Amino acid sequence: MDNHSVYRTNVIGTGEAGVAISVDMNKNVVHTVNSLFWDTKGTELLGATSLPLYGAFVSEDKCQLFGDVSGKKLLEIGCGSGHSLQYQGERSAAELWGMDLSENQIEKTRQHLAACGLSAQLVCSPMEEECGIPENYFDFVYSVYAIGWTTDLEGTLGRIASYLKKDGVFIFSWSHPIHKCVAAEDDRLVFKKNYFDESWYSVSLGDSTLTLSDRKLSTYVNALAKAGFVIEQLIEESDEDIMQSWSTNSDFAAKAAMLPVTFVIKARKL
Repeated sequence: MDNHSVYRTNVIGTGEAGVAISVDMNKNVVHTVNSLFWDTKGTELLGATSLPLYGAFVSEDKCQLFGDVSGKKLLEIGCGSGHSLQYQGERSAAELWGMDLSENQIEKTRQHLAACGLSAQLVCSPMEEECGIPENYFDFVYSVYAIGWTTDLEGTLGRIASYLKKDGVFIFSWSHPIHKCVAAEDDRLVFKKNYFDESWYSVSLGDSTLTLSDRKLSTYVNALAKAGFVIEQLIEESDEDIMQSWSTNSDFAAKAAMLPVTFVIKARKL
């Protein structure tokens, strides 16, 4: 392994692991690589996370971050295959909007919602860019395991703030950064990566490639503050009931009992 590569314990919180090659961040290149990944093998290789789950071992059923969404306007950043939008539609949301980088994911969302008797305004665009989504319009913007893909966190959060009404709520989840640093080895947890390393890297999974960065939790918190949000809740705890439903010999569940593997933030626009 050379000085430009490092072993990553996982990619976005799954069991996938491999050697990551350090790369310079070029927004256009990152968008091209990642959109191709999700257009082709993304869901197959990494799976899909959707509400009521925020990620591994954290659930809206337990957290109740949204409350009653009936009559509300909601926008999802990174709508994937549409299952989170279905969840909100079945809870009587007034309007559903979804954004995704991948044309393939947008089409999957459209087909899935149609099969469920639901519809949404869908936009294919990088989350960092202006794309015609109305401003000062939404009661909720949310994202389940997607915000971490952005090439410009501060810019993205600024756009999200612009979409929300005053006092509107932004809820998002991502793989906890400490989880990205620690691996289970021989019944021990071992640090494999510097927590403070936020450099960009590229990882090959099968015959596909993706590019991203592991940001510190403080980076998300400070970027939210700069965008004009106040944090109302930060959830790091793993749900005991969900952990117990996993196999008793699961290394992942054992790890989740000792450190956070997913974090969720609920923030309000000032």
